[in-house]
Amino acid sequence: MVTANLPSRDFGATEAFYARLGFETRFRNEGWMILGFGDTQVEFFPHPGLDPRESWFSACLRCDDLEALHARFSQAGLPVDATSVPRLTGIFRLEHAPRMFALVDEDGSLWRVMDETEARG
Repeated sequence: MVTANLPSRDFGATEAFYARLGFETRFRNEGWMILGFGDTQVEFFPHPGLDPRESWFSACLRCDDLEALHARFSQAGLPVDATSVPRLTGIFRLEHAPRMFALVDEDGSLWRVMDETEARG
């Protein structure tokens, strides 16, 4: 298993943001935090000086039911415009890529959430 390692300016704020998306805290101390739902897990390290608008951190999440996961994340009421941090896009397709949507968290980390059923072909 490989998990994404993303920055957090404040573990409490990151924990609260991801809880809105349905994640639970699996581990947390002053230097590391692990959040997850089902088989999905993400790990966070402290990065208090991070500027979310200049963040280049990202992760990919591949799922078998893109619509259901998008609906779940949509319940958090995130902005949907192209410049807000955080934000959630609609489902789209890039050329030569599976259907996907994007999520940007409060620290500017980009999640590409991809339809695994299409990726498998």
